Amino acid sequence: MNASSTLFVWQEGALATVETCEVAETTLEAADSFLVAGGSALAVRLHRSRFREAAFERGWREREGFDAFWDASIALIPRDGDWFPRFELVTSRDSPRLRFRLRSAPELSDSVVLATAKGDPRTVPHLKGPDLPAMSRLRQEAQKTGAGEAVILDGGHVTDGASTALLWWRGGELFTPPLNLPRVDSVAARTVRGVAAALGVPVDEEEVSPSQLEGTVVWAVNALHGIRAVPAWVNGPRLEQDAARTAAWRARLAALARPL
Repeated sequence: MNASSTLFVWQEGALATVETCEVAETTLEAADSFLVAGGSALAVRLHRSRFREAAFERGWREREGFDAFWDASIALIPRDGDWFPRFELVTSRDSPRLRFRLRSAPELSDSVVLATAKGDPRTVPHLKGPDLPAMSRLRQEAQKTGAGEAVILDGGHVTDGASTALLWWRGGELFTPPLNLPRVDSVAARTVRGVAAALGVPVDEEEVSPSQLEGTVVWAVNALHGIRAVPAWVNGPRLEQDAARTAAWRARLAALARPL
């Protein structure tokens, strides 16, 4: 996925570079990532808060240590180029450990084709991290059908993407799956809803099956690509496109990025 990646582990109050093989026996408990372009990123505080809550839920206990780890990790991110760093909590030898991966960003895209996932392998659906390997497998299965992203259903209703949150438009109203459905709290989707509120755009929740999205404009949003248009859904609903609106909202998100 990435052209380069360097792994650091937090130990004795500092980040130390390690070889991947040295920490092979680990379990991923929590993770968070966001795009850094030219030293700026979107909603970093929200990512920090989400990762912090997840880390403490999964076993980390040192509050001051977490703050120092986060600050040291941010300091390692170059202020030029495109990066997609990942903050991790892992269990190693029955002990929680914080890690940081400095990764160059993969190629970005502004659209993605969807396919409905066969089943839901998530074990901790409200946290990002424990199910990342399973989500990667879902995307790989979707890719075999010509799609780039898998859509997870809950009781037949759209709940989440394997690596994205889903939003859709009906006329001038923006919709999201019911917020009480079990899924990761997407920082990107939350930011889009915030932009909508600032613009006075109505936002509502809607419980839908894939077929009920026939004729809508669907967006797949995440912290790497931002807003992506969905031109097609393999063996699913026929979707509409609104290139002008999508481009305008992508620009609005980009304008919200702030220096690290």
